Amino acid sequence: MTSSDAWRLMPLLLAAACGGGSGSSAPSTSPSDPLPNVLPVSVGGPGCSAGSYLNKPCVSVTVCVPGTTTCQVVGDLLLDTGSTGLRVFSQVLTLPLPTVSVGGVPVAECISYLDGSSEWGPVVEADVLLGGEPAARVPIQRIDATFGTRPAACSGADVSPATTGFNGILGVGNWEQDCGQACTVTNNGIYFTCRAGTTCTATAVATASQVQNPVAVLPVDNNGVIVRLPAVPAAGASSLEGQLILGIGTRSNNVPPSAVRAYPLDGYGEFRTTLGGATVPAFVDTGSNGLFFASPAGAGLTNCPAPDAGWYCPAALVSLTATNAGAAGTPSAAVAFQVNSLHALGASINVSSQVGGSQPAGGAFDWGLPFHLGRDVYLGIEARASSLGAGPLVAY
Repeated sequence: MTSSDAWRLMPLLLAAACGGGSGSSAPSTSPSDPLPNVLPVSVGGPGCSAGSYLNKPCVSVTVCVPGTTTCQVVGDLLLDTGSTGLRVFSQVLTLPLPTVSVGGVPVAECISYLDGSSEWGPVVEADVLLGGEPAARVPIQRIDATFGTRPAACSGADVSPATTGFNGILGVGNWEQDCGQACTVTNNGIYFTCRAGTTCTATAVATASQVQNPVAVLPVDNNGVIVRLPAVPAAGASSLEGQLILGIGTRSNNVPPSAVRAYPLDGYGEFRTTLGGATVPAFVDTGSNGLFFASPAGAGLTNCPAPDAGWYCPAALVSLTATNAGAAGTPSAAVAFQVNSLHALGASINVSSQVGGSQPAGGAFDWGLPFHLGRDVYLGIEARASSLGAGPLVAY
């Protein structure tokens, strides 16, 4: 999730094919393993927490103490293309991972999201194994609302998997680090040093010590990802199974077809969407469980009654067409989509392509999980080349 994602409104009971944290030895990462760059993705399948919700994509990774075979499989992770880095709740991640420090003082991080939620906790180092890939040694965040003294931006930070509906977040978006050069200065509001028993203080953190995109440090499949999820019927589905494919054009299973069109992004990771005559910044984001946008005048997209007032509940199915364009205006192409009433979903429906919610007028267009159903969505990492061009980019 990025600061513009994670719309965890209306939690629904929903599960995915990923287990909770459990101890294990490191799995094989031999280059000869078939499809080492594929992670299963499940929405609505078995194995996720009871606190799950509509349109939640779930994956599993293996986390190890650096340089050892002391490892833990962590499942029920929210697959999030709108953020960067691995974050796991301390209640789940029990390994003795070394703390990242600045000047010998432990570093913590505060990340805030558009829905008002936030994650707080120390930054630690781990070997992270994605599918059958070699271990990626990266800083990650151990989510722990009790660590140190939280800054104001994280005063309401998430406290447990039970309250969020996931064990953590796997962020595999367009950036190498979750902050980059902006956090190499002291007053960045994201990274802090926390001495025992004292208030945490804002600190500069070198990019190498910031929470990293584990895909970006892989030896081969490091230039981006593909999210591949099947389409669902108009009425929705109880579950679906898909894939997160690592790399773009690096292996036989991730070569983009010639029809795929790439949309370059700006420095905020955004392209442009025009709907109803209004052009706004836009982003794709598997961590958002609906399409979130300002309703065009006369579209009939009324909001649901409380407690679901952030969602649309039109009287009948609404069909719309938007135009997406690269950050500089090219290329551009139309995208048709539909929005139905959230309350029209059947009790067994955990996956829907027709749910949406409101954004303030002029706010960004959030192409959440429904956009990904039935199409391959490519995300190119910043400054990495592929046949689609140099990242950051989105393509489909």
